[in-house]
Amino acid sequence: MTKTDIAWLAFGAFAVTWFLVPNLETAMMSQEERAAIETSVYYAGCNEVRALGKAPLYRGEPGYREGMDGDGDGVACEPHY
Repeated sequence: MTKTDIAWLAFGAFAVTWFLVPNLETAMMSQEERAAIETSVYYAGCNEVRALGKAPLYRGEPGYREGMDGDGDGVACEPHY
Protein backbone atom coordinates (compact mmCIF):
# COMPACT_ATOMS: atom_id res chain seq x y z
CA MET A 1 0.00 0.00 0.00
CA THR A 2 1.43 3.35 -1.02
CA LYS A 3 1.39 6.61 0.91
CA THR A 4 -1.20 7.89 -1.55
CA ASP A 5 -3.46 4.91 -0.83
CA ILE A 6 -3.14 5.53 2.90
CA ALA A 7 -3.88 9.22 2.43
CA TRP A 8 -7.05 8.43 0.45
CA LEU A 9 -8.18 5.91 3.06
CA ALA A 10 -7.65 8.48 5.82
CA PHE A 11 -9.53 11.11 3.83
CA GLY A 12 -12.37 8.67 3.19
CA ALA A 13 -12.69 7.87 6.89
CA PHE A 14 -12.66 11.59 7.69
CA ALA A 15 -15.26 12.33 4.99
CA VAL A 16 -17.64 9.63 6.24
CA THR A 17 -17.26 10.81 9.82
CA TRP A 18 -17.60 14.51 9.01
CA PHE A 19 -20.29 14.49 6.32
CA LEU A 20 -22.43 11.43 6.94
CA VAL A 21 -22.43 11.34 10.72
CA PRO A 22 -22.09 14.94 11.91
CA ASN A 23 -23.11 13.92 15.41
CA LEU A 24 -22.67 10.27 16.35
CA GLU A 25 -24.66 10.71 19.55
CA THR A 26 -27.63 11.99 17.52
CA ALA A 27 -27.31 9.12 15.06
CA MET A 28 -27.73 6.62 17.90
CA MET A 29 -30.91 8.21 19.32
CA SER A 30 -34.33 6.73 18.83
CA GLN A 31 -36.76 8.59 16.58
CA GLU A 32 -38.80 9.62 19.61
CA GLU A 33 -35.78 11.06 21.41
CA ARG A 34 -34.66 12.94 18.31
CA ALA A 35 -38.17 14.32 17.68
CA ALA A 36 -38.45 15.52 21.29
CA ILE A 37 -35.16 17.43 21.00
CA GLU A 38 -35.94 18.86 17.57
CA THR A 39 -39.35 20.15 18.64
CA SER A 40 -38.07 21.63 21.90
CA VAL A 41 -37.27 24.87 20.04
CA TYR A 42 -39.19 26.44 17.16
CA TYR A 43 -37.76 28.85 14.62
CA ALA A 44 -40.03 30.58 12.09
CA GLY A 45 -37.49 29.88 9.36
CA CYS A 46 -33.87 29.95 8.32
CA ASN A 47 -33.70 33.74 8.34
CA GLU A 48 -34.43 33.67 12.07
CA VAL A 49 -31.91 30.87 12.65
CA ARG A 50 -29.21 32.79 10.80
CA ALA A 51 -30.04 36.08 12.56
CA LEU A 52 -29.60 34.33 15.91
CA GLY A 53 -26.28 32.82 14.81
CA LYS A 54 -27.57 29.25 15.17
CA ALA A 55 -27.12 28.11 11.55
CA PRO A 56 -26.64 25.50 10.35
CA LEU A 57 -28.94 23.15 12.26
CA TYR A 58 -28.23 19.44 12.15
CA ARG A 59 -30.78 16.62 12.40
CA GLY A 60 -31.36 15.92 16.08
CA GLU A 61 -30.56 19.45 17.25
CA PRO A 62 -33.17 21.73 18.84
CA GLY A 63 -35.10 23.61 16.16
CA TYR A 64 -34.19 21.34 13.23
CA ARG A 65 -37.09 20.33 11.02
CA GLU A 66 -37.27 18.73 7.62
CA GLY A 67 -39.15 21.72 6.22
CA MET A 68 -36.00 23.83 6.60
CA ASP A 69 -33.72 21.15 5.12
CA GLY A 70 -34.17 21.76 1.41
CA ASP A 71 -32.01 18.89 0.13
CA GLY A 72 -32.82 16.39 2.89
CA ASP A 73 -29.20 15.81 3.90
CA GLY A 74 -29.78 16.37 7.62
CA VAL A 75 -28.43 19.93 7.59
CA ALA A 76 -30.95 22.77 7.68
CA CYS A 77 -30.28 26.44 7.01
CA GLU A 78 -27.01 25.78 5.23
CA PRO A 79 -25.13 28.84 4.00
CA HIS A 80 -26.14 29.94 0.55
CA TYR A 81 -23.83 31.85 -1.70
